[in-house]
Amino acid sequence: MLRFVVRRLLLLVPILLGLSILVFFWIRALPGDPARALLGERATEQTIEQVREQYGLDRPVHIQYIAYMRLVVRGNLGTSIKSRRPVTEEISRRFPATIELAAAAMIFAVFLGVPLGFAAAKRYGGVVDNASLVGSLIGISIPIFFLALILKWIFAVKLGLFPTIGRQSSQISIDHPTNFYVLDAIIALDPVALWDALMHLVLPAIALGSIPLAIIARITRASVLDVQNEDYVRTARAKGLESRIVDRRHIFRNAMLPVVTIIGLQAGLLLSGAILTEKVFAIPGMGSWLADAIVARDYPVLQGGILFVAVVFVLVNLLVDVSYALVDPRVRVSG
Repeated sequence: MLRFVVRRLLLLVPILLGLSILVFFWIRALPGDPARALLGERATEQTIEQVREQYGLDRPVHIQYIAYMRLVVRGNLGTSIKSRRPVTEEISRRFPATIELAAAAMIFAVFLGVPLGFAAAKRYGGVVDNASLVGSLIGISIPIFFLALILKWIFAVKLGLFPTIGRQSSQISIDHPTNFYVLDAIIALDPVALWDALMHLVLPAIALGSIPLAIIARITRASVLDVQNEDYVRTARAKGLESRIVDRRHIFRNAMLPVVTIIGLQAGLLLSGAILTEKVFAIPGMGSWLADAIVARDYPVLQGGILFVAVVFVLVNLLVDVSYALVDPRVRVSG
């Protein structure tokens, strides 16, 4: 197991190196000039050239890339052209918001999708099964931003049940040492702040978790249908074991392996889907930050932010691979 983990971590180096090359040259292929975007349309050519020289944008692209990688090796992702703040500082401020939103969305998707898929498989061809298929198809088909706007209009604007934007109401005033608002409220032992932070997460989590919910439900249903027809399941039933024991020990546990894979992949993809959700609900996370950086042609933010998200995505998939052995004892990850 240890050899496998080390090998995967070593493979992370060429993956991130290749990604850094693609991102670096792709960003510079975008139309627009970051210096002109920063200074505005009325800036003189002399001022624009001074800014380009200040940030090294006047040098050949390959020289810029080498200089940037030297900074990355030292743990420096550069400085934002727009805000003048270090990219690592911006990530430390914004990443907790995205993680909190993604975690809430994944909890919603898993704790609703897995039971729904299991129930649909156990009632194959029935009302629950057909309803889950229709619902999952709708969930996959509706764009995240459209669902987010609908949820916001109905439950926040019309009914007033949930907040419309942000992570915390203006009336709440507590310290945020970790920038995880739910965790900070727990640390401060403030139930009002905790409830407020949770209420701000409900609508964004539902919007962001709708697609993973539909996918997890469909995969769970298909996996349970396959497993419950296996010989060892029929043998367990023939031995007179109770139905709930067969379901828990033999069907559910063996059916969870492909579901865990999908959960891991969806957890990484939530970071990209968070862009639209964060924009609709005005959440100051990584997604909205990168979206604004695209408009502003903020090269350091785009480079550093995408590399950071890539590292998180690869590490999540590594954890999924390692978790196989925990879900199914028959699976052993070898070096």
